[in-house]
Amino acid sequence: MSDIDATLAALREAVRLSPENIALAEHYGKTLLSYLRFEEAEQHFKAMLARHPHSNSLKLMMADTYYRQSKNSHALAIAETMISGANPYAPALVLYAKLMYRAGNVHAAVNNYKQAVELSEEARDLEFASLLGIADWTGDRDSEESTRRGSMDEIVDGRIRHVSSSDSESKGVESAPIERPTISFKDVGGMTKVKEQIQVKIIFPLTHADIYAAYGKKVGGGILMYGPPGCGKTHLARATAGEVQSRFMSIGINDVLDMWMGNSERNLHSLFDQARKSRPCVLFFDEVDALGASRSDMRQSAGRHLVNQFLAEMDGTQSNNEGVLVLGATNAPWHVDSAFRRPGRFDQVLFVPPPDAQARTETIRILLEGKPIQDVDYAQIAGKTNEFSGADLKAVIDRAIESKLQEAIKSGKPTPLTTKDLLASAKTVKPSTREWFATARNHALYSNQGGIYDDILEYLKLK
Repeated sequence: MSDIDATLAALREAVRLSPENIALAEHYGKTLLSYLRFEEAEQHFKAMLARHPHSNSLKLMMADTYYRQSKNSHALAIAETMISGANPYAPALVLYAKLMYRAGNVHAAVNNYKQAVELSEEARDLEFASLLGIADWTGDRDSEESTRRGSMDEIVDGRIRHVSSSDSESKGVESAPIERPTISFKDVGGMTKVKEQIQVKIIFPLTHADIYAAYGKKVGGGILMYGPPGCGKTHLARATAGEVQSRFMSIGINDVLDMWMGNSERNLHSLFDQARKSRPCVLFFDEVDALGASRSDMRQSAGRHLVNQFLAEMDGTQSNNEGVLVLGATNAPWHVDSAFRRPGRFDQVLFVPPPDAQARTETIRILLEGKPIQDVDYAQIAGKTNEFSGADLKAVIDRAIESKLQEAIKSGKPTPLTTKDLLASAKTVKPSTREWFATARNHALYSNQGGIYDDILEYLKLK
């Protein structure tokens, strides 16, 4: 037995003999993490939390263990519970900030880190602050002084830099690129149920406009698509625009969010106006939860103003939205403000599941088009890739191609992809959807107001 194993065995025995000693349990967990024994640490903290369910320190270490393994949704679920309410736990705010930074939301990372330090100086993490570019930030007083000088923060290459108000005023709202998609539903493998619902809500009102007009039904409205990442929500939105030969605008959070108060709302209004002038137009918002987050979870008024603006634009209170078809996509529908699901807004909420066997077969066939193949058994590969998202299937094919390229370079002779190659590649890829369903399952079981997540329960065979 090595010295490390002996040390861990002694600590494990000590914890077994003194299960009520939280400090000892924390020390053992920290030691496991220091030796990169993540799975053992995960099991240890689960066992300790079953005995001490209200220990913030154990909860935080559990979340940190998930964070170190890149199980981001697991870590986020714990961190969110610890920062909600009137008295957020400062160390959990720091971890939440790190998760926001990892997700690319630098603005949220900075705000949550600053709040953590304001609550407790002991929460300060100089290394992380340096990564954010605010290592010299000292608290509210400096922020207030910065505001009096007319300066604000701007994100540049993932860091924060200070800009003056004159710099900001020179920035105009840039137009989003307008596309004319050439793909249609035939280029989307499977998703029969989702396609049918989009046809009823979006396509038929355009292709049968006279019938809808006879019933006084306007062309427009919104659909919110949700599900695991990589399952084709963006591809489906683009195909929807191609199906009706309309214009398409894909909007990301960077097209809307601005560091200056009020600019985000102006950006959003400008984008809706651009879509109205280009109708018929499919206006697609990716990661819509970042723009339409639940206002009850917000601690800052700026986010609430943006949500209110978004709702007003969708309602068309000051403009006519006829011919503007709004599609939203999110991996976290439980974070979207419930007001978005009212009639006239995202009144259709569609679950986009991982592709079934038939859809995987079609997807694999589409992904292999134009590539050198020989006697590929699509159905067999689909049968071995259960729970795989479309992105996972693409990874399978990409890895198989990379392997073939290495062989070709060594032999000097390229050979086509076979079923054997693709099956071997599939064994190296783990379904990315499992982590999402672990989080979604809890929301579907315990936060399923109005049956909004019934589709998840049916998919998981829990209903």
